[in-house]
Amino acid sequence: MPSAEPDREEGPLAKLRDKLSDGLARKRLTKTQLATQSGLGRTTIQEAFRVDGAVPSAETVVALARVLALSEAELLDLRRRAADRSIGSVPRSAEGPGRPIGQWDPHDLEVHPSGSAAAASSVRALSGYVRRAHDQVLAEAVSEVMEGRSRMLVLVGSSSTGKTRACWEAAQPLAEEGWQLWHPYDPTRAEAALADLERVAPLTVVWLNEAQHYLGHPQVGERIAAALHTLLTDSSRGPVLILGTLWPEYEGQYSAMPRPGSPDPHSRARELLAGRTVAVPDTFNQDALRTATILAQDGDRLLADALSRAGIHGRVAQDLAGAPELLRRYEHGAPAVRALLETAMDARRLGVGLHLPQAFVTDAAADYLTDDDWDRLTNDWAEAAYADLARPVHGKQVPLGRTNPRPSRRPPIDPTPASAATPPTGPMLRLADYLEQHGRTARRLLCPPASFWHAAHAHLTHPDDLNNLAEASEDMGRAQWAHYLRLRAAEAGHSGAMIKVAWARERAGDPEGAESLFWRAADAGNPRGLKFLGQRLEMAGDREGAEPFYRQAADAGDPDAIRGLARLREWVGDLDGAEVLYRQAADAGDPNSLSNLMIMREEAGDREGAEAIAREATDTGDTLCFTILAQMREESGDRKSAEALAREAADSGDISPLLDLWRERLDAGDLEGAESVFRQAAEANGGPTQAHLARMLEQAGDQEGAEALALRAADAGDFYILRDLDRMRNEAGDEKGLDALYRHAADAGHIRSLLGHGRWQYGLDPDGSPSSPWISE
Repeated sequence: MPSAEPDREEGPLAKLRDKLSDGLARKRLTKTQLATQSGLGRTTIQEAFRVDGAVPSAETVVALARVLALSEAELLDLRRRAADRSIGSVPRSAEGPGRPIGQWDPHDLEVHPSGSAAAASSVRALSGYVRRAHDQVLAEAVSEVMEGRSRMLVLVGSSSTGKTRACWEAAQPLAEEGWQLWHPYDPTRAEAALADLERVAPLTVVWLNEAQHYLGHPQVGERIAAALHTLLTDSSRGPVLILGTLWPEYEGQYSAMPRPGSPDPHSRARELLAGRTVAVPDTFNQDALRTATILAQDGDRLLADALSRAGIHGRVAQDLAGAPELLRRYEHGAPAVRALLETAMDARRLGVGLHLPQAFVTDAAADYLTDDDWDRLTNDWAEAAYADLARPVHGKQVPLGRTNPRPSRRPPIDPTPASAATPPTGPMLRLADYLEQHGRTARRLLCPPASFWHAAHAHLTHPDDLNNLAEASEDMGRAQWAHYLRLRAAEAGHSGAMIKVAWARERAGDPEGAESLFWRAADAGNPRGLKFLGQRLEMAGDREGAEPFYRQAADAGDPDAIRGLARLREWVGDLDGAEVLYRQAADAGDPNSLSNLMIMREEAGDREGAEAIAREATDTGDTLCFTILAQMREESGDRKSAEALAREAADSGDISPLLDLWRERLDAGDLEGAESVFRQAAEANGGPTQAHLARMLEQAGDQEGAEALALRAADAGDFYILRDLDRMRNEAGDEKGLDALYRHAADAGHIRSLLGHGRWQYGLDPDGSPSSPWISE
């Protein structure tokens, strides 16, 4: 009976090493010389020839074949067969999600088909692939996972720039290695990911195209980010490769640090994405265009057709994906077609979900039409317009077409309120990605007409859609629609809307109605409902009754509730216990705790301790403490200390405390003191600020110029100048100028700032609740 040893020697890996050894002998090279000529490391060379070594990578085999004058195809075939045999050495769960990469159609993974009307056929095709700088980063990640290390890369770029195609091309070498690919999407992307991420086996590509549907999910996005991080860092579950795509605005939203005093809804997503994103440019550079031209000259008709239009501006990927035709269909469409598309664009940019009820879009479009266009409509105008919009662009995409949302087949992740509205039953529509992004840019400053808000109130049922539109309408100065949309959102089960409506009822003198809504929010799983029940009792003087509510909310994960417990300790004189809790709340992410702790120290006479905490907060990027402390010193008459603190903040890069002192002294009639601190602010800022120039223009009578500068300053985060213009026009009795200021602020999305909804100075938190009086006092 033959031994097992000859069988092993006859295997493809043994044959591969035999051929490499024979080639080395024929070339009369040492392994050191082979390493030099191939550009490979000596360790890599030794591993490739070692009898019990691992299967060498495809890149190693190709490099050796070229130096030793061996057949690359033959050696790569042996290597592939050897790799297939070695797959079993990496543990894989038989029940892990996904299927072999080779069994996937790239179009099922949302890779755009290529081509134009001139090149279209019944078969969805892909053009030749042009590699760019981001492809090298992807290739390096693939090499690392082949060596056993898990990696994640998210490609960030505008719509139709080739992100998904790049991920598909990068995954192809892994297909030869027997890897699987898992695309979580059923019943929804977020639900599928959350349900099965823990079952992902080694040698799996996790496909997160349009990763905002996973990381940005309002309920479970952070849990998905945490599960992905665990998958990457658990060596027993690797190697895996996580590939995703994002638009720049989503990447910016998830990566941005929150402003002081604002919530941080994407902390885990931000940590996950750090160091794992790569930019995909909108255009082909000259090297890419030359490569595409060569492919076109070699017979690639799809690239040749795209280059005939995009060869100058370089937007080849978008042309291949049909974006120019989509834009042409919009810009040259009939009035009814444009009205429907603009309705869908506004709905998506203001926060309505991916799938739009057709009844909503139809009714909302009415006021997008002029009176003349409306009078010319036929009875079947909507059907005709939808039929036009359903015509494919270059055989690939439609501007606005029917879609079939998958029904949920799993229990809901979060508790569903008993009053939750039923989903819409009529046809649903989806706007083409490119037109959605075009609308976000081209219509950024436009407020939808009345028919839009009326149709939203009448037809939309999803609580997130209703709440997002309530927020948007409030920002645009449509206070009545904000109120009614928020009521509908609360009725549909949105706990955040319940809380805002509750505070509105509290301010309107309906404490019973407010309490009922806070309880409903708490029952829906929102710990802020419990926290606000405690805050109401605390504000009413019942601190003993408030404590259990704060404690329950804190146990449920609300760091602001820990701050509430700290205030109760401070009230009874337990300053040491209060400090422990304030710091615990700060560590848990509450942005106001250090401010409260600083105020406690200042009021206790510990001025040095208060200043130390202000510096501690500044080290974390929060300069609000310096603003508060400088104001406290100014109000107590210690102007010298107030200026010193404001200058210290300016040295840290924030001149707002100096500008605050400037405004206070102006209001008090202290022109000399105001000029002193403004001069210091200007010096720290390198010159006069936009806010100062806006005030000068206003005083000179140039209201249009003053508003333009003020809105620019507001875009950069300085909202005070808007309020300065408001006050100046009020004092002058300029009602016409006030109307113009409010209208322009609403169009630019800054009406809430102009109305004075500042977090601590104006008495209301962003959610509509009274801000902590222990800050503003």
